[in-house]
This record gives sequence, C-alpha cells and structure tokens, in this order.
Amino acid sequence: MNENVSSVGNVTIRVYAELNDFLPKRWRFRSFSYPLTGGNSLKHLIESAGIPHTEIELILVNGSSVALDAIVTAGDSISVYPVFESIDVTPLIALRPKPLRKTRFILDVHLGKLALILRLLGFDAKFPGDIPDEDLARISAEENRILLTRDTMLLKRNMVTHGCWLHSQDPEEQAAEILQRLDLMNSVEPFKRCLDCGALLEPVSKETILHRLEPLTKKYYNEFRTCTDCGKIYWKGSHYEPLMKLLERLNVVIPDDGEENEN
Repeated sequence: MNENVSSVGNVTIRVYAELNDFLPKRWRFRSFSYPLTGGNSLKHLIESAGIPHTEIELILVNGSSVALDAIVTAGDSISVYPVFESIDVTPLIALRPKPLRKTRFILDVHLGKLALILRLLGFDAKFPGDIPDEDLARISAEENRILLTRDTMLLKRNMVTHGCWLHSQDPEEQAAEILQRLDLMNSVEPFKRCLDCGALLEPVSKETILHRLEPLTKKYYNEFRTCTDCGKIYWKGSHYEPLMKLLERLNVVIPDDGEENEN
C-alpha cells in the first residue's frame, strides 16, 4: 500500500459475514466504492462507514494484513473480516497484539439481565450500572474486559480494543450470540459465580451458616455455597429449576453439583 496520503479519490471496500449488518443495504455483501477525505487512517475510514473497530479481527489492504492506524490511499482495495471462531488467523492479524477472545466482560447499563446470565454461565461479568461511557471504555481497557453493548458509538472510542455489538435485544438471545461468536461453550461453568456481584462461590458447611437460614431451608437442604465477596448463600432452592431450564435452552451441559440461591 502506498505510504503517501491522498486527499482525493476512492477506495474499494468489501465487508464479510455479520459485519454487513452495520452497513446500509446498498453496500451489503458486495464491493463498493468509498470516498477519501484526505489523511484518513484505516480505523477512521472503516468506522466512518459504520463498522466499530472492535468487531473486526482482520483487514487486508491490497491483499496484505495491516494495522488500524495504516494510511489509506486512492485506489486501495480493502477487505474487512469479523472474528474467526474456527480458523486460527493469528499469523495474519496485525490489528492488535492479543486476540479478541477473552472471557472477562463489562456490560453497559442496558444489559443487566445479560450480566446475570453470563454470571450463571460462570463468566466474570462486571456490571457497573449507569456510569459514563468513558469510564466503561477505561475499565474495558485497563482490565482487559470485552465491552458488551448495543451502542456502536461506544465501541468506536479509541480506548476500546475488545468489544462486541449485540444484534438481539433479548437477553437469552444475546447470551447465545456471545457463546457462539466467541466460541465459549467449552468455557462454560454453571453455578460458579454469585449472580449478585459476580464473585466466585465456595462450599460452606451448613453448621457455619445455620443462623442465617429460614426454618424450612434448615430442614430440607444440606449443601450450600457462599459468595467469597458479598457472602450471599446459595443452594438448590425453588429458583434452581428455572435456571436449569434456561441453561438447557442455551444448550449447556449441566453439572450434577450445581447450587442455586433461595435466600
């Protein structure tokens, strides 16, 4: 690719797979001509077309893998690819020093129900609530967390390098999408984390927490876990069966020793 900056002319862009969802219909699943404004980095160009950089795993310019800060020039041919689940493209990727797929998340204020499901699945899912976008971006970067949102502008912030834009507005469908897109099914560990704060659970003896249990709980249940952070108690109470059914809908294999809260 020419290193000189061109202030006029067009480039040709071809976007693949689900990244087409971010484009106007007239540009989807085909090559299209896109104007240069002069001095544009590749990141600026791609995001001006509507695609958040966090959704991209590989960009080829004239057949060669390039970084997001590359300078595009008139006549360049650009191919943009999403995250690859089944193909190891590590030798080709020049966008970032580490792969996108991590199992730690941070979710924006609109995704509280998804945060609960991800914790149920055993993932470290931080849900700080209604905080400024710049704080979400900062936490994502500092703690290497994938930022989950339906706000494309949030994902276009320069600080965000790991993020996913969710297609669905339904929490269960969002969870299924995350499991599939990031190839996380083998990483699922149900009932490992507290649903309230996301910290890990650990077994606790009934005698240790007997003073905190209701009479019927004392009578009918013997196996308990407690949150290592907030201290909440979990066992196989009335909430356990509905959560089991939720996991089944997500095609998750349920371990025999799962515990659930009835406190």
